[in-house]
Amino acid sequence: MSIPNAPMLCLPAHAVSAALHSKQFSCRELMQATLARIDEVNPAVNAIVSLRDAQQLLAEADTHDAMLARGASKGWLHGIPQAIKDLSPTEGLRTTLGSPLMRDFVPKADGLMVQRMKAAGAIVIGKTNVPEFGLGSHSFNEVFGVTRNAYDLTRSAGGSSGGAAVALATHMLCVADGSDFMGSLRNPAAWNNVFGMRPSQGRVPMWPTSDVWVNQLSTEGPMARSVRDLALLLDTQAGHDPRLPLSLNDGARFNGELGGFDPRGQRIGWLGDLNGYLPMAPGILQVCEEALARLAGQGCGVDAIALGTAPEPVWQAWLVWRRALVASRIEPFLLQPKNRALIKPEALWEYDQAQQLSGHEFTRASVQRSHFHQHMLSLFEHHDVLALPTAQVWPFDAAERWPQHIGSKAMDTYHRWMEVVIYATFAGLPSISVPAGFSADGLPMGLQLIGRPGGDWALLQLAHAYEQAAQQVLRRAPA
Repeated sequence: MSIPNAPMLCLPAHAVSAALHSKQFSCRELMQATLARIDEVNPAVNAIVSLRDAQQLLAEADTHDAMLARGASKGWLHGIPQAIKDLSPTEGLRTTLGSPLMRDFVPKADGLMVQRMKAAGAIVIGKTNVPEFGLGSHSFNEVFGVTRNAYDLTRSAGGSSGGAAVALATHMLCVADGSDFMGSLRNPAAWNNVFGMRPSQGRVPMWPTSDVWVNQLSTEGPMARSVRDLALLLDTQAGHDPRLPLSLNDGARFNGELGGFDPRGQRIGWLGDLNGYLPMAPGILQVCEEALARLAGQGCGVDAIALGTAPEPVWQAWLVWRRALVASRIEPFLLQPKNRALIKPEALWEYDQAQQLSGHEFTRASVQRSHFHQHMLSLFEHHDVLALPTAQVWPFDAAERWPQHIGSKAMDTYHRWMEVVIYATFAGLPSISVPAGFSADGLPMGLQLIGRPGGDWALLQLAHAYEQAAQQVLRRAPA
């Protein structure tokens, strides 16, 4: 995959913003270069879908240029093209959720995150591809097809923010939004050599939603090629909304200086494969330990530690929570029985499993989750950050639905191979996937850095320190 002919597309988003505001190039020129890059690259990877009309987009770019000419600006995203994940509502632009049942659905209003990004000046050019209903970390669906890995077109891009990650890695976008339930911002970031952040629970409120009390496992968040861009987009997305009573109202901002942080003395607890509990494809632990060595070279202390609690009960409690929340999303589509034939089997499995779920069982799983949260807090008594691989397998064949085995270990559900990402989600903790390195055959992998509750800024600072030591990995472009 070629490096863009237009140097502006190689810049991080914060540098693009500065160049636009200083009139080094125009919003129109940036839009023209972006659309040319999409024409060049997207047919091979299928990351951006529902692309809007070019003339309409150029007219919007001209409007943004006119504002800059008179000294006005909407914000740091002013004039920057953005494609929104195809799970988030976009006014006047198809939002399919990757489902044939939603193929022609056009929302009448933007979701809250999209509203905030537009208010900061973003120009929405289209959507990024996802798995059907966002389920499973492999971005394929019956509406748009499969999104292919930026580093190997025969492999999966991950998901559910797979289109966003590939669009970033191939320089069709300079920063991107996504969402994360079971690693959906972290896994595709790892598999495409970019940064993906799951913010603290409640940091980025999601609206519209049918439930404001229980549905807290999924959150929107940022993805980027630099930690600075990750922080700036999080700053735009974050902030309390009174319609969402559990959204954080701590006034935290993420647009400060990242470079003043001294990582020396930071204590990192390396959880690895949880003492052999998590099956791992060969080479993943080694690549992640090489990434940890970069942090050690920055003065961090890295210790191999045990999780300290049995992981299987955590998984079983996770299954209860997940099937309950997924079933509530699928249920409206099954009000018409004929729709069942148009819903993928993994989604139907989640729904059917939930039909046997009792209130007592859900409460018991909630108690288990509460115990797990308290236990995770105890690990931070001795460590500032916890670390895990971002994935248990390398990017797999894009023709597969999901990995059936890891080594000799059979996967008993369609998402068991993603178990490594549930710990941050279930405990409501912020987590960043940083590019860790590559397999012998050139496939990317990431390392999860997990922070304290509400510790998004401290985590961004550590990730920024890591970024300075990982330039050789970050400069490795898609082949």
